[in-house]
Amino acid sequence: MKILIVTQYFWPENFKINDLCEGLVERGHEVTVYTGLPNYPDGEFFKGYSFFKGPFREHYGKIKIIRCPLIPRGKNKSLRLLFNYLSFCIWATMLAPFLVRGKVDKIFIFEPSPITVAVPAIVLKYLKRAPIFFWVQDLWPESLVATNTIKNKNVLDLVSSFVKILYKHSDKILVTSRGFIPRVKALGGKDHQIIYFPQWAEKIFLKDPDQSFNDKRIPSEGFKIMFAGNIGSSQDFETLVKAASLLKDQSNIYFLILGDGLMRKWAEDEVKKIGIDENFIFLGKKPLETMPDYYAKADVMLMSLSGSDLFSITIPAKLQPYLASTKPILASMNGEGAQIVVDAKAGFACSAGNPELLAKTIKEMSQLSKEVLNQMGQNALKCYQEQFDREKLISFLEDEFKKTQL
Repeated sequence: MKILIVTQYFWPENFKINDLCEGLVERGHEVTVYTGLPNYPDGEFFKGYSFFKGPFREHYGKIKIIRCPLIPRGKNKSLRLLFNYLSFCIWATMLAPFLVRGKVDKIFIFEPSPITVAVPAIVLKYLKRAPIFFWVQDLWPESLVATNTIKNKNVLDLVSSFVKILYKHSDKILVTSRGFIPRVKALGGKDHQIIYFPQWAEKIFLKDPDQSFNDKRIPSEGFKIMFAGNIGSSQDFETLVKAASLLKDQSNIYFLILGDGLMRKWAEDEVKKIGIDENFIFLGKKPLETMPDYYAKADVMLMSLSGSDLFSITIPAKLQPYLASTKPILASMNGEGAQIVVDAKAGFACSAGNPELLAKTIKEMSQLSKEVLNQMGQNALKCYQEQFDREKLISFLEDEFKKTQL
């Protein structure tokens, strides 16, 4: 099949869509990606890219890439981010008839945010006479409410109306969490459109880690709990730092923070002020290929989200790599993601926004035997293989492609 992927983000930016494209190519499909110029997460164009010079056509392995100009997202400025979203939507829509040439069998939209990425895809649907598969990672307008981006009810109602139009023109709406289904239905999604299609872990997380790997900042002894990913308000770092402060007298417990984000500076300053900076270690952002080696140094992986209604029905993208890495998980969050961990006996869960309970649970896990922790890790891998296996999910998507016609 000739598959067109419409996404605002693609290689060299690090998103799940990169791996899906590789998986489809591995199965003999011809994949073209229609995307923007890379600028996530730092807010500036990657080296070698520019607004006027592109490059606007290139290849990533066997994947053909067509890029259109956009305004980079900048740093910490909501207005600049709005321009980033709108610029891709406008340019990608206007240029679609001229840039995307040739036959297309299926159109697949990757939407971690913004939902406006669907607009150029819908235009292409009618130009190419190809069905749309809309992979919804981030619910709108709910995400705008959860992040306090927009509070005005009239504006939120307008966004809801816009989303209804996008869903109406989609042939299939793929959701990463079952909890998303009622929300999609509330905005016009029909039973025959909606499909549960979760994320998975890249194959690298199933390989044995490099035994010679070493980062001198990671203690060789003690109980090590690792958080990997974005350091932001959504990940509820205030609760994590407070919990760490309550464990100040537990000198054998270490918090390893692998990643970067808007709240990193605040968190670094806070742990210094509290006097726990020797046990709360910021490792920084690392390349994907080194992540399994870092995970192997942890005793437990931490998954945390704030207590909003949206996050209670969200399965964090980090869950699948955690499970695949055969590591016990501590879920400091409400809802579906935490329930998966508990049901699989892959770790412990505690309610979001409760630093006292989180500290108590961390202390309890630190006192478990290696045998018990190892069994949790094995349960995690079994859960991954049964529910989130990459090859099974891509095969499922192929079947849906074959069944769906305009």
